[in-house]
Amino acid sequence: MSGTGTLPASGPVAWADVPTDRRGEPTEGRDPAHPFAGQGGMIPGPALLPDVLPTERLTRTGRPSVDLRAELKRSHNLRNAANIVSVWVQSFGVIALACWLTTQWAWSALVVWPVTFMLMGRVFALYAILGHEAAHRLLFSNKRVNDLVGGWAVAYPGFVPLAAYRRGHMAHHRDEFGPNEPDLNLYENYPITRASLWRKLRRDASGSSGWKNLKGLLNAFRSDTARPFAIRIAAAQVVVAAALLAIGGWGRWWLWPALWLAPWMTVWRVLNRLRGIAEHGGLMRSEDRRLTTHTVRQSLWARFWIVPFNTGWHLAHHVDSGVPFQQLPKLHDELVAAGWVTPGVEYPNYRSLWRALASAEPAERLPQEEN
Repeated sequence: MSGTGTLPASGPVAWADVPTDRRGEPTEGRDPAHPFAGQGGMIPGPALLPDVLPTERLTRTGRPSVDLRAELKRSHNLRNAANIVSVWVQSFGVIALACWLTTQWAWSALVVWPVTFMLMGRVFALYAILGHEAAHRLLFSNKRVNDLVGGWAVAYPGFVPLAAYRRGHMAHHRDEFGPNEPDLNLYENYPITRASLWRKLRRDASGSSGWKNLKGLLNAFRSDTARPFAIRIAAAQVVVAAALLAIGGWGRWWLWPALWLAPWMTVWRVLNRLRGIAEHGGLMRSEDRRLTTHTVRQSLWARFWIVPFNTGWHLAHHVDSGVPFQQLPKLHDELVAAGWVTPGVEYPNYRSLWRALASAEPAERLPQEEN
């Protein structure tokens, strides 16, 4: 966005020319007028970023004060146990329902199986977000329980190596868009053309992106350091396959490859990209989280398909990653009440943000096309 709140087609006027070997310097790339190359194409203008902090309830960076943070950080052990059970019901339950419906009415298979396939892609958003909560050690107050249950109950069934993911994800939070950001390829060079975004989504939907992820998991068995993570995920998948075999019987041996692995490699890839670029696409390295993370008004439809468990309040999460997801709307409200988050930086819905992310003209498309 420019200072008036309108969206430019191709990013800021001045692109950074900081040499690659200087990217480790802590001050480089943080000036909105001179971000790192490929960053800052969709940053809000200064008129939309009032300097109103600190307040009595918020620190200079938006982080809650000591008293407010103590209120927001309370544990939700029982609720999260129920959330895990709800995810199991929504994954294994939807497949069990599909099996029953197609047994009762064979003709229903033409509708039931495609709908189930789509819903199972969405299920991986549920597993991933609870796994993300476990990575922050916010799923359960006891760290051992958090890692044990968070790993085996949600992360590993969702193909997420919890400990390895935690290391990379903490690097993401320490310095978004910095030299150690693990997801730069996903977030940089926006806005892109509409055709470019569709090419990315087609690769996701076709399983091309999913195969890269699966191949990485298979190759992990060859590495002494990565093999333990791969073994845990493989063991969890054996349990999942056994559960699906118990649900569908030997006649439906294909439930795991067709309704677990395949949606993870296709539908989930599309949803994950759409969510990821809506969180950080086109922004830049900065201590001001309003320049690193988008703000989008939440709807029930979006929360069902893409941003479950309050993960759509993503700016609040980056302001303070120690706040459990149950409290993120409250922290967001505090940021709004303080005047730090203004209406001008909030997109009315995800569709408007995706349109902005794909608003570049073809002649202005940036070269990195394959990510």
